[in-house]
Amino acid sequence: MKVAVLAGGVGGAKLAHGMANCLPAGALTIIVNTGDDFSHFGLTICPDLDTVCYTLAGIANPVSGWGLRDETFNALDHIQTLNGPTWFKIGDRDLGTHLERTRRLQAGEPLSRVTADFCQRWEVSPLVLPMSDDPVRTIVHTRDGRRLSFQEYFVREACQPAVARFELPGAADAAPAAGVLDALEQSDVIVIAPSNPWVSIDPILAVAGIRGIIERRKALAVSPIIGGQTVKGPAAKMYAELGIDPSALAVARHYQSLLWGFVFDNLDAELEPQIASLGIIPLIEQTLMRSDQDRVMLARKILQFSENRYLRRER
Repeated sequence: MKVAVLAGGVGGAKLAHGMANCLPAGALTIIVNTGDDFSHFGLTICPDLDTVCYTLAGIANPVSGWGLRDETFNALDHIQTLNGPTWFKIGDRDLGTHLERTRRLQAGEPLSRVTADFCQRWEVSPLVLPMSDDPVRTIVHTRDGRRLSFQEYFVREACQPAVARFELPGAADAAPAAGVLDALEQSDVIVIAPSNPWVSIDPILAVAGIRGIIERRKALAVSPIIGGQTVKGPAAKMYAELGIDPSALAVARHYQSLLWGFVFDNLDAELEPQIASLGIIPLIEQTLMRSDQDRVMLARKILQFSENRYLRRER
């Protein structure tokens, strides 16, 4: 079974890791959001891409979910001494990733090639693809009239401003990275990870050709909202500020035209009839991934659910 996963953030990275532990080499492709990439100290920072790669490599910080385990922050401490900006925490080894990535990008290499080489060095076996080699940026428009890059909103402002809408500069002109459309076309199962729908998955879907393939082939999505709350990140807050009741049902409606199946938590079991009424097959499971075992268990359940649907269609 070939599987393509659309992912961003810590939730997406966790499910991707679970899938990688259930599937043989060559069976898994992870298409990662790059809409939250930005330039800092003249360096190209790719937060979602790094979170996914570090997690798959087993070197991610197990507490925060982002950055590297056993990291030091000597460079950041010195920047603070010099009264420089320290709102975005870059560790010393993480800095090495950004330096080498930026050097290679400035030399003319595409992001997808740089990512592939990094994954080889980190012994990451699944194929990890940025959604595009072209720059796409997520801009958060706030109710107080500001226009913030996603990292400014997410890290510097700690998600405090109320959101009014989102903008994706560059998306209309961005081409999918080499291999992205083939991975979607050739996959037996397309999974939308429990990532933020607005700022992790929508940027991927905005890249030319991606939404169209998924609308035709259909996907399975995992809700990032459990009991009206998100485990990590501002997705529930964003839904509420946009006038939508935050729930697994809201997520299912967000993706409705793309889905054949939807996975949501036991805590939201009462939503099953409403989700089924959307023409989507529901699967109720424990979706909170506290441990590596939880990640693998959820991935297995998703793969079994998908395989059963595939077998029913074959009959």
